[in-house]
Amino acid sequence: MSISVKSLFATQTPASKIYYPLGTVRCDGPPVFRSQLARDIACLLDVDDEVTSWTCMSVPFEHQDELHRPDFEVTRADETFLVEACCENFGNIEALYESARAAGYRYELVERTALPTIRLKNARDLLRYARFEAALSDRIRLLAALDENGSLSVAECLTAFQETKPVAGLASLSLQRFITMELDEALIGPETQVRRQRD
Repeated sequence: MSISVKSLFATQTPASKIYYPLGTVRCDGPPVFRSQLARDIACLLDVDDEVTSWTCMSVPFEHQDELHRPDFEVTRADETFLVEACCENFGNIEALYESARAAGYRYELVERTALPTIRLKNARDLLRYARFEAALSDRIRLLAALDENGSLSVAECLTAFQETKPVAGLASLSLQRFITMELDEALIGPETQVRRQRD
């Protein structure tokens, strides 16, 4: 994820503000977002295979005599770091980075222009189904078909679902990392190839 400039110092999202999509899969704790940009970054975190979990505004550090809470603490297998969405408020960016480093964190600031457009749209589409769970029989049926064929198109995969709504089931299995599909080159469609995800 690209690093950029600008900073955000608000401490809380107004209770009336809701950002979509609502569902998350790797958020550890309540999902609270200060902007749509922060929500979109979280969507990308949820479909990043290297991310094991993320939390919202959970790590404060001192900056210019104030307590600053970045949008996310992100955990990967080999590191934990902080990510923040840019906003209109400017600050001393170098001092902000230095404050984060002094607190022992790697720190990233992300601008809207840094977000991959197609991947974000696919992530948002998948996360509409974050609260669904594929039935065990449907999961076994699809994984067995993928083992036999290597890969199948989305259209072919949908025929495996008998108990779960097909699109919801497929999205759920993707979000839970049972299957993988290309999210960067084009929007998910009937011809998108699906494979079983291997560790």
